[in-house]
Amino acid sequence: MLGIVNRVLTGLVGLVLLVVGGSVLAVGLGVRPPSWWIHGGPHDVLLSTAERTRWREADRWWPAVIAALAALVLLALWWLVAVVRRRRLAEVVVDTGDGGVALLRGRALEGVLAADAEQPDGVARAQVRLTGRRAAPRTHVRLLLEPHVDPGVALDHLTGRALVHARDSANLAALPAEVRLKAVGHGVERVS
Repeated sequence: MLGIVNRVLTGLVGLVLLVVGGSVLAVGLGVRPPSWWIHGGPHDVLLSTAERTRWREADRWWPAVIAALAALVLLALWWLVAVVRRRRLAEVVVDTGDGGVALLRGRALEGVLAADAEQPDGVARAQVRLTGRRAAPRTHVRLLLEPHVDPGVALDHLTGRALVHARDSANLAALPAEVRLKAVGHGVERVS
């Protein structure tokens, strides 16, 4: 979802900047603008003295402008942090035992761990996400359980087999996990 929002916002901001910048450049090069445009010619300013001082006497104008700009800055900072922060681990460093290291794709380890977690009867679906550092990954697992399964059995299989197998195969010292269990919704059964 964040990727879609990121692409849409980047596209809209880019389009607005391209249109405004291109039109200002065109007016500066001598193209005659429409009568409603903010620039009348190459020597025109963005805000005239009359436009800048028009709202000086209004008590609520400047606090509203400052609040709107502060909200815009906070939104831009949130967007920047969301874009820069990695949600998934791209690769895991695996010690080969001979002094070298190999890189294991994070998605591959997630897929194998999810397939292993789905093996017991009653686990409808497992979703795995790796986070943390390349040398010290952490897992976030969501298990979707059918109504008849004992959550303890599914959790024991995950912690005792799937996570141990993933940790040993990647030669990691530890593989901490955060596990969330959720039951599958099911419809009402008919009784005849």
